[in-house]
This record gives sequence, C-alpha cells and structure tokens, in this order.
Amino acid sequence: MAQTNGFTLVMLPPQTEVTRAWAARLGAEVPEVRVVVAEDAATADRAIVDAEAAFGWITPAQLASAKKLLWLQAPQAAPAAGYYFPELIAHPLSVTNFREIFNDHIGAHILAFVLAFARGLHVFIPQQLRREWKKPDGEDEGVIHLPEATALIVGLGGIGAEAARLLRAFGVTVLATDARRASKPAEVAELHPPEALDVLLPRADFVILTVPHTPATEGFFNRARFQRMKRSAFFINIGRGMTTRLDDLVAALEAGEIAGAALDVFEQEPLPEAHPLWTMPNVLLTPHMAGRGPYLDERRYQILAENCRALAAGKPLRNMVDKASWF
Repeated sequence: MAQTNGFTLVMLPPQTEVTRAWAARLGAEVPEVRVVVAEDAATADRAIVDAEAAFGWITPAQLASAKKLLWLQAPQAAPAAGYYFPELIAHPLSVTNFREIFNDHIGAHILAFVLAFARGLHVFIPQQLRREWKKPDGEDEGVIHLPEATALIVGLGGIGAEAARLLRAFGVTVLATDARRASKPAEVAELHPPEALDVLLPRADFVILTVPHTPATEGFFNRARFQRMKRSAFFINIGRGMTTRLDDLVAALEAGEIAGAALDVFEQEPLPEAHPLWTMPNVLLTPHMAGRGPYLDERRYQILAENCRALAAGKPLRNMVDKASWF
C-alpha cells in the first residue's frame, strides 16, 4: 500500500461515547489522520466523498460516491450478513476487522462448557434447582476423563487456537480443521482442511464450532453431521448462530444422536421463549456473551490506531479481510 501521509478517516454513524472518545484519541495520538465524526447520514455522505478511510457500516450509495477510499475498518470481528455487499466485495479498497480481541474470553467460555459436561454439571444444576440430592450409581458414571477425550475444533483461528491450548492443559487430544492455517500449533495433534470434517466427526467427544458466518458455513452443521458424531459426544457452538440449523440440533438431541449441546449463538436471537432448547435436558445456553470481558474497547482502539499509522506509512494493515469470504 502506497504511503498516504495525511488522510481523512470518517467515523460513520451511529456514534457512541466510545467512538467519540476514539476519535479524540486518534487526533492526539496519530497526527497524520484527520478524523470526521459523522453524527448523521448526511454528514457521512458529504465526508466520505474525499475520505481515504472509514470506520463502521458503509452504504452502497456512500461507497459509490467515495473517490479516494482505500481502507474500511469493520466495527466487529465478524459483522452480520449484509455488511459485505457485492459492490464492497468488488471494490479495490481493503477491509480490516476486530478479530483476535476475544481469544482469551471466548477460550475460557469454551473450556467452561467442556468442563461442565465432563463433570456432569448439566445434570447437577437442574437437580440443584429441584433440591434433589442424587448421585450417579458408579464412580465413573457421568464423568468424561479428559486425558482420554478428543476435541474437534472447527475453525482454528485465534479463538480456536486458544481453546486448543486450554484443552491440551487438561490432557485433551485436539483435532482441528481450518480453511487458512497452514502450520499446526504444538497443542493440536492433527490439523486438516475443512473438507475433512465429516471424516473427523466420529472421532470427537467434543465438537467445537468457532467459525464465522460466511457463504460456506451458513447452515453447514445440519442433521447429517450430527448423525456422524458419537452418540456420547457433545456439540458446542460459540462462533455464529447461522452456522447451525437449530431444528436439526433439536431433532438430533431428541433422537439421542448426540449426548448434549452448549450454545452461545443461535439462528434467531434472542432465542424465542417457546423454543424447545430452553427446557431440553443436557443443554447449556448462554445469551451470546462468550466474548464478554475486560479491555475489549481498548483492544478495538489499538487495532484502529495501528491501522491508521500503517495506512499513513504505507505499511500492511492488521486483520485484513477476504471480502468474498466475509472474514
């Protein structure tokens, strides 16, 4: 990317206290950037015409009017469907995102789900609510011995790699698939391309989805894939809800084709009150909050500031996106 020296960054609406604070910090810390805080669409429409950079959701009309735009910082790690519209995909500008900021928080959430299933908390928590004192019959009943367990991580990005590190610390053998990663981390026993998923599913005691919602992953976890899993295996999704067909998951659970499921993301959010998953045994649900934790806004700001400096200096941007794949 050619050096730009001074340039204009448009903070696209809507604004929050956080984005306004970022704009003030950028003005003080990155002198090469002139920040326009667009409080409304009309201001954004005027400012985008001659801007080299933008943050947020851009409309097709704004993109068409932009004469100098080189870089767009997405406001999320994986924006919802519709962010990467056809004109944006075809445009020569670069898009970056906020991936990697949730690795520790979501990695811990994955481990919490795994440990809950391994130690039977999905059974004991409902018993607690019923004030029921009931122990399993045998000493090894209802327990998964983690040093003898295998986890399959579907999507070995930053979150998947952190989950692998934590799982390996408990002795779990980790298998993984990934569309981009070429080298295998030390914590992972086997790394395979996405096409190997169906072959790997029968080997796993825990199947963990961390993949984003893309054209390739929408609805790709369906009844046929649940049927390839062990009947004793648990399914965990903390990636994106649109990757998993919930009707198929319910059917698999009702048929006893898998042992249980833990979900933080759903096809429809909020999950409707009448949805059967709320009351199914062996199911753990959290309300799309696995990424919650401290320092997230500061991590977002640091990526934005780093990319501003990189654009000014003509250096590679951090967290580049393959627009056609949405990540």
